[in-house]
Amino acid sequence: MSQPGGKPKLGVGVIGANRWAQSAHLPAYAAHEGVDLVAVCDIVPERARALQAEFGARKVYFDHRDLLADPQVRVVDVCTSTHTHLELSLAAITAGKHVLCEKPLHTAAGPAFAAAAAAKARGVRTKLGFTFRYSPAIRQLKDWIESGRLGEIFHVHGFEQNSQFLDPDFPLRQVAPDTPRDRLLPASIVGYGSHLVDLLRWLAGDFSAVAATMRNFVPERRVVGLEGRQRIAVEDGTVALVEFASGAHGLLQSSYIAVGNYPGVEIRVYGSQGAAVARLITEFGVAETLKFASADAVEFREVAIEPGRLPPGTTLATPWPELYYRNLIRHFVDEIQDGRPEECTFHDGAMSQQIVDAIIAAHAERRWLTLPPVPLPVPAPAPTTATLGAAR
Repeated sequence: MSQPGGKPKLGVGVIGANRWAQSAHLPAYAAHEGVDLVAVCDIVPERARALQAEFGARKVYFDHRDLLADPQVRVVDVCTSTHTHLELSLAAITAGKHVLCEKPLHTAAGPAFAAAAAAKARGVRTKLGFTFRYSPAIRQLKDWIESGRLGEIFHVHGFEQNSQFLDPDFPLRQVAPDTPRDRLLPASIVGYGSHLVDLLRWLAGDFSAVAATMRNFVPERRVVGLEGRQRIAVEDGTVALVEFASGAHGLLQSSYIAVGNYPGVEIRVYGSQGAAVARLITEFGVAETLKFASADAVEFREVAIEPGRLPPGTTLATPWPELYYRNLIRHFVDEIQDGRPEECTFHDGAMSQQIVDAIIAAHAERRWLTLPPVPLPVPAPAPTTATLGAAR
């Protein structure tokens, strides 16, 4: 099967037929002329069949091993529960497939670094689902930094905040029933903060040190799978100070309870020649805005997003999950098909996790924490059929 121009289409298989696959991943594949959506896989047959029909996948599987054995599948998309990400990704790597995995790849940095090394050794490409790198406004801002339009970068501020969990009766996900009740449970810094860490690191370079404070603001919440409100010290907000290796200063805030709309990302960059603010917040029907000020014209003015940065068939009125994921998929397909440099890889995910770990430790130890050099990969656990079969 080929696309216009004669280039073979890239066969894709998606593991996980859930809400995020339906709203972000699958619309992006279905819209890309260079993708052959080979199969959808889920252990719940009804879910798999429903999304196969909705998005026109040619096949449906109920066991990930059948999908991995399909020679028409060259790319595996892991869009499943967090605790299955690493094992499914390793299984795909072992099968010689390129892999896109939702974040986090793992909740510890060591196994994530090991998976990145395994992919490199196997000669397959990886991408982690850091959605917001693929915002048109963020990519334009990145180009301004690299071109020198903002001059020397002094400050980079990142905020990931919306009021999703301000209401204590809005059920919190990803909390195991046996979660300890006697200590602070990192939450917003893991779910939201990892996005910010990736963006700040991509825009301003490696972190050298962090200091942080974390807090639970809503002491009782409803939790998916449990009856009534639960008294669990879920971390609702984190503020971190950052020193970058470049010498720039950074500020990072993640929050579950800051009033605002989805996705709630704002990035501010201040340099010697100018400054920019990218707001990835759906307001009044627009997914994002970008503003710019210069050293000699200090009032911020809105700047139009360059048309080529939007994926074909989208506008700034396109729902943000589809808008950003179409861009992410477009870049990943081009990287594979055209041999372009890899971006937003499993290694980047491991680096982000290492920084999140340092932020949590800096809070616990009440001190500045210096980031260690990239650790040597530790052996990643081999995929186990029992675990994978029970987890998806």
